[in-house]
Amino acid sequence: MAEAEPMSIDPRPVEKEKKLIEGNDPVTGHIISTTIGGKNGEPKRTISYMAERVVGTGSFGIVFQAKCLETGDAVAIKKVLQDKRYKNRELQIMRAMDHPNVISLKHCFFSTTSRDELFLNLVMEFVPETLYRVLKHYSNANQRMPLIYVKLYMYQIFRGLAYIHNVPKVCHRDVKPQNLLVDPLTHQVKLCDFGSAKVLVAGEANISYICSRYYRAPELIFGATEYTTSIDIWSAGCVLAELLLGQPLFPGESAVDQLVEIIKVLGTPTREEIRCMNPNYTEYRFPQIKAHPWHKIFHKRMPPEAIDLASRLLQYSPSLRCTALEACAHPFFDELREPNGRLPNGRPFPPLFNFKQEIMGASPELVNKLIPEHARRQFNLAMQPTGL
Repeated sequence: MAEAEPMSIDPRPVEKEKKLIEGNDPVTGHIISTTIGGKNGEPKRTISYMAERVVGTGSFGIVFQAKCLETGDAVAIKKVLQDKRYKNRELQIMRAMDHPNVISLKHCFFSTTSRDELFLNLVMEFVPETLYRVLKHYSNANQRMPLIYVKLYMYQIFRGLAYIHNVPKVCHRDVKPQNLLVDPLTHQVKLCDFGSAKVLVAGEANISYICSRYYRAPELIFGATEYTTSIDIWSAGCVLAELLLGQPLFPGESAVDQLVEIIKVLGTPTREEIRCMNPNYTEYRFPQIKAHPWHKIFHKRMPPEAIDLASRLLQYSPSLRCTALEACAHPFFDELREPNGRLPNGRPFPPLFNFKQEIMGASPELVNKLIPEHARRQFNLAMQPTGL
C-alpha cells in the first residue's frame, strides 16, 4: 500500500512470550512479560500481563483483555504482526494522543513467537462496552436509546473528533459504533482503533477505499483521494442517525448500493456537488431522485434540533458539513450545558467542558457557547490560589 512509512524498530528489548496454558485459543492464558522504564535514570521494571479473553479480531491482528499481574488493572492489548521494514503508523498516532474522549496508550512493546514473527503490542486502557453493543441492547429490547444518552454520547464523540482533527491533525477514517467505547458506569465515551487513521496532508493523495461501508462518506465512494477530516463528520452523522433510528440510516450491500441508499435520502447529487466531492469524477449517469425530507425519516416526536444537526452533518459537499467543534455547540446539546444537568440515575455527567487545545483558534462566540457560565465559574475557582 502506498501509504506505508519506513520502519524504525523500537530499541527496547524484544520479549519472548511465555505460554503457560495450552488451549485452543492462541491467546487466552498466555503471560506476556516486558520491561519498562530505564530512561532518564528511571529504574527498569518488569510488567506481566495475563491474557484473559479475546475482545476483537480483524485483518490487523487481535485485541484481547488482559490483567496486569503487578497492579491488578484491566487493560486492552492490541497485538499486530509487525513488518520490520515499516514503522507502525497507529503507534506514532497514539503516542500523540491525550484527551478524555480518546483511548489512551499506556505503553507498547514488541514480542516474538517461536516462529520468529515480530508482533507489536499496544497496551491501552480497558473500557468494557462499545456503542455497537449498547445499541444492540436497546434494539433487542425493542426500545430506542433515551435521548439524553444520544446527546451525551454524540457530544463526546464530537469532542474527541475536534481534538484529533485540530491538535494532532489526525483523520480517524473508521468512525462507527464498534470503534466508540462506552463506560457503562460513567457514560464516558472514547474513540478507539486508530489502525486506519492518518495525518492528512493537503495535496497528498490518500486511498479512497477506507472506512466501513455504512459510514463511508460519499466522496470516498466517488473515488476521491484528496479528502479532508470531514469524512469523519459524515461518519459521525451516520452514527447520530443510527442512535436516533435504532438502525443504520444507509445500510448499503455494496459500494454502489451504498450510494443508492444515500441518494434515496439526500436525493441525486448535483453536478456541482459531485465536483465538490471529486473533481475528477466524470460518470454522471444517475437516476434523478428528489431528496426525502429529513423530518419524514425520523419519527414525529423527534426534536427539531436532532433533525437539524443530522442535516448539517450529512451533506454531499464536504465543505458544507459543520466541524466537530461547531457540532458540540449545536442546540441539540444544550441540555448537557444546564447548570444542574445529571444522568438519569442522579449521578453527574462525565467531564464535558474541560476543553484544552481543541478550542485553540475557535472564535470567542464559539468558546462562550462551548463552556457554559457555571463551568467557567468552577474553573476560575479551581485556578485561584488558596490559603493566602
